[in-house]
Amino acid sequence: MIDGKILIIDDNKSVLSALEILLQFEYKHIETLSNPNQISSFKNLIDFDIVLLDMNFLAGVNNGNEGLYWLKEIKKKAPDISVIMITSYGAIDLAVDALKAGASDFILKPWNNDKLLSTIKSVYLLKKSLKERNKPKTNEKGLKEINDQNESSIIGNSKELLSLLHLTQKVAKTDVSVLITGENGTGKEVIAQELHRLSNRKNEIFISVDMGSISESLFESELFGHMKGAFTDAKQDRIGKFEAANGGTLFLDEIGNLSLQLQAKLLSVLQNRIIVRVGSNKPIPVNIRLVCATNCNLHQMVADGVFREDLLYRINTIHLEVPSLRDRDKDILLLADFYLKKMSSKYDRPDMKIDVAAQEKLMAYSWPGNVRELQHTIERAIILCESNVLKPDDFLLINKSSASPNTQPNTLDEMEEIMINRVLNENNSNLSAAANQLGVSRQTLYNKIKKRKSNG
Repeated sequence: MIDGKILIIDDNKSVLSALEILLQFEYKHIETLSNPNQISSFKNLIDFDIVLLDMNFLAGVNNGNEGLYWLKEIKKKAPDISVIMITSYGAIDLAVDALKAGASDFILKPWNNDKLLSTIKSVYLLKKSLKERNKPKTNEKGLKEINDQNESSIIGNSKELLSLLHLTQKVAKTDVSVLITGENGTGKEVIAQELHRLSNRKNEIFISVDMGSISESLFESELFGHMKGAFTDAKQDRIGKFEAANGGTLFLDEIGNLSLQLQAKLLSVLQNRIIVRVGSNKPIPVNIRLVCATNCNLHQMVADGVFREDLLYRINTIHLEVPSLRDRDKDILLLADFYLKKMSSKYDRPDMKIDVAAQEKLMAYSWPGNVRELQHTIERAIILCESNVLKPDDFLLINKSSASPNTQPNTLDEMEEIMINRVLNENNSNLSAAANQLGVSRQTLYNKIKKRKSNG
């Protein structure tokens, strides 16, 4: 568990509850506020590492002005605090304005738990690195403690996984660029963290950047930094992710989402290992280990003219392919047991077990969402199950054939089941996000799921 303090500010109590449950097992101190007006009287704000701040509070108002106002108020009281904005998919422009106004990053609703945790951890590590850059020994110890938490993240002993780990260990001690590919949910970032943990840079920082969430207008500022006055609302100097990762590892996730224009800017920096902050002419050398990841076929994208071949060669000195869960099916029950123990502890449900029939059901499933889907499936089953033994009906698995648009439901109940399954899958089993998308309360969705289980 990371020794960090996080404050969550959102008027939606379901959001506060969901975030608090998720983060309380990752960070030692979590506090919540449902009314942003309490910020002005919040005495110990300066003691927090990160604030998660919603962008809209008044009902029916979605212009984001409230979030921007409170961001500025927070920064007045605690200039060095890191603020992560919470916004919806339809408000990316608002998030961009927030970044220009001093926010560290943003999270999109409905969020993906893994991406959310990764974003918060990257912001926390960056803050810690900047705060202690003049205390190298303390910084080294603190960052090592955080990065070492990933030692037990890789579970399995299948031939496919062991082959990947063997190659990862061979590559880790070098500084060559690595491209990690694989389907969504296979654990590409976990492999990137393993590369860092086994490398000679293990005591330095690991910075993760979701390239798919960076807008074109803020690309250079986010990656290379900017100077005070470089653009409207640039009220202070800000280092970018490349400079923050200096000496350590920079992980660029979803590299295939970059436009050709942004690919050219990235290539120039990778060739010269020199960045220039926006609004400055001073070149700054950077020493980073580059690791990239994608679920795209970059070679096909090169053939289609949408990805630069020279950039592909630059990031692809070594290629690691993370196998899908269906290709390492011997690991399914090991992973299920790992997440069973982890989630049982998280939700205070000791002595949980999976019976033999349920194990057979898990083994027979194709797991299109891979390890991430398995994790959320186990978590959902533990939340909803009323006994200590998980049985086949406790596992809600997405049946591709029943969810197919070509399959016509015969009853309203069947149509509802298909819709619920689809939306749960889209939201990685996040009940709050799925309920929001379906336009019902979380309790209503929970009751419908329980009803289907009891009728099944």
